[in-house]
Amino acid sequence: EHKGMSMDDFSIEQKIEDLENQLRELRKSLKKSNPLVSDYIFPQTAMIEGVKFSSINANIKSKEKLDLTLIEIMEGSSIAGVFTKSETRSSPVRWCEKVLAMRREASLSGKVGILINSGNANTFTGKIGEKTVMDSVASVSKYLGCEKNNVFIASTGVIGEVLPSEKIMAKIPALCKNLSSSDIAGSAQAIMTTDTFPKGFYSTVTIEGVKVSIAGIAKGSGMIAPDMATMLGFVFTDISIDEDLLQKTLSDSVDKTFNSISVDSDMSTSDTVILAATGRASGLHFSSAQDKGYDEFSYALISAMKALSHLIVKDGEGATKFVKVKVSGADTYASAKIVSKSIANSPLVKTAISGEDPNWGRIIMAIGKSGEKINRDRITVKFGKILVAENGWVAPSYSEELGASYMKNDELEINVDLGVGNQSATCYTCDFSHDYISINADYRS
Repeated sequence: EHKGMSMDDFSIEQKIEDLENQLRELRKSLKKSNPLVSDYIFPQTAMIEGVKFSSINANIKSKEKLDLTLIEIMEGSSIAGVFTKSETRSSPVRWCEKVLAMRREASLSGKVGILINSGNANTFTGKIGEKTVMDSVASVSKYLGCEKNNVFIASTGVIGEVLPSEKIMAKIPALCKNLSSSDIAGSAQAIMTTDTFPKGFYSTVTIEGVKVSIAGIAKGSGMIAPDMATMLGFVFTDISIDEDLLQKTLSDSVDKTFNSISVDSDMSTSDTVILAATGRASGLHFSSAQDKGYDEFSYALISAMKALSHLIVKDGEGATKFVKVKVSGADTYASAKIVSKSIANSPLVKTAISGEDPNWGRIIMAIGKSGEKINRDRITVKFGKILVAENGWVAPSYSEELGASYMKNDELEINVDLGVGNQSATCYTCDFSHDYISINADYRS
């Protein structure tokens, strides 16, 4: 006996603990069908000339799942990157920022390697985390045959736990040996954390008579907020383009895509988006945004990145609704985006959507708390095309039955006009369901 407890009491407590553990595993293993992506198929044939992939299980998060991948970009390619602005960003992010700047200064153009692991973010791990990055860089450089300053590292997963570098070091030779131009699907699987499916995109577009290909993979499901989301994104194209212009193009595209989504309003420590252009689409080169065909390329890139970012929202932890929040009638674009983010990030708006409750008063609340310039008596709110509020009050034509019926849709639109200008911005979000709490309550269990 211990503290008045008998052996039978210990047996009961052990059984309860065992049942709780089983419940956690059941929650993790359940793969509910997601109506938001019922028609989505991963583009298995996506290939970009000059890009190769290799993936492997390094036993970082489990003994079965792919959790380590290497991407090789051919010599002569242009590289661009955008990263989280978090003040507690990870050692891999800080390294990527550093090498991208050094690459610009030294005009490096050799072969590039991108090593990515899931299951551990290598964040807030001090000097040990920095050493793991440098050891990984040295190993990839050695076995891939490239400059250390041409090696990018990305990690995603649990924060504050030491990444077992020995497991990564042991797998790098095999990764370098087994590179293939057709294994993009393996890389998409290897970067997943709480994602329920691998996310990829592939398209081709003819620009000035030249066929251009764009492919990309991304991961993300929770800790998603604009600027940027907790996500990794790797996009590839065979266009030929100056590196400085590629960087500007990526930064502009991110603002309209990955920086315009939200699942739970939490900014990650590990966000990384890298764009590589191999230059193998012969007969076309961009050195200026004024070049013929550049606008078409920019539009195609934004479309690709938007598709990936929408997949992240649709796979939001516990998500059952995909929501487009468009704010117009603002005096500036920045103001419109702040208001759209205020609505998209509101827990009260998101829980109402989950419960299919057309509680439009919460939208009014979210508009007001943004602190942006508005005209209260000229605000217009719509659910899709249904006029909900106007002239400072509920619209005469609106009924609760109309709103409740609309909220049953899987994909929703919230349209707001602030009544003070002609600028607009759009954010994309999902609902907060009970499953979101369950997933995050058991994340490390």
